[in-house]
Amino acid sequence: MEKFQIENLDLYYDNFQALKQVYLNIPAKEITAFIGPSGCGKSTLLKSLNRMNDLIEGCRITGSARLDGEDIYGDMDINMLRKRVGMVFQKPNPFPMSIYDNIAFGPRTHGIKSKVKLDDIVERSLRDAAIWEEAKDRLKKSALGLSGGQQQRLCIARALAVGPEVLLMDEPTSALDPISTAKIEELASDLKKNYTIIIVTHNMQQAVRISDYTAFFLLGEVIEYDKTEKLFSMPKDKRTEDYITGRFG
Repeated sequence: MEKFQIENLDLYYDNFQALKQVYLNIPAKEITAFIGPSGCGKSTLLKSLNRMNDLIEGCRITGSARLDGEDIYGDMDINMLRKRVGMVFQKPNPFPMSIYDNIAFGPRTHGIKSKVKLDDIVERSLRDAAIWEEAKDRLKKSALGLSGGQQQRLCIARALAVGPEVLLMDEPTSALDPISTAKIEELASDLKKNYTIIIVTHNMQQAVRISDYTAFFLLGEVIEYDKTEKLFSMPKDKRTEDYITGRFG
C-alpha cells in the first residue's frame, strides 16, 4: 500500500533547480530513508511533503505529490496536510514552555479544550515516544530542562499528539550522542506499526539498521530506490555503489 506517490516532481529556488524529475512511491507503515551527500535534495524533498518549502521565497514546484491519492499541492488545506504529516527536525526544538504544554499545543490549536482529553493525549503521546517514564513527574516543568535526547523524543511526542499518519524526520539524531541515537532508532522501529516514517540521514549505517526502503539522491535526482538490503548489497547504479562504499560523499 503506497502512502505517497511522487511523480515528475521538479523544484526550483528562483533559477536553481534543486530537485529533478523525482518519481517515488513511498509505502505505508514502513521506514523509508533518504541518503546522499550534502546538498543533494534529500531534505528539500522531505520538506516538500508537508509543504514546508511554501515558506521559502522563490520556491516553485511542478509535478505532483499525492498523499493517499490526493494531490497535496492541489486543493488540500495546508493545516490539514500538516496535521496528517508531522515533522521532526535535526535539532530538538521544544517550545519554551512546560512539557505538558508542548504536547497539548497542537491538539489545542485543532480545537481540543477538554482537560481530560488533553491529559489523555499528553500521556499517550509521551508513552508512544518512549519518554513518559522520564517526563511524568515533571510535566509542569520547562521542556528546556530535558537533555538533548529527551528533547528530541519530546519533539516526536509533540508531532504524534495531533494524530498524524506520516512522520518526517530530518536527520533526527545528528545532534545526539550514540545512546540517544539508539533510543530514537528503536523508537522509529516501534512507531512504524502505526505510522509511515520517512527519514533523511547522513549515516548510512542508520539507514541499514532501521529502514525498509532507501532512496539514494545525487545532485537533485533520485539515482536509485529499492529495498534497503538490496540497495546496499546489490546496487544497480555505479554511483550508488561508489557512494555506499565511501568512494565519494
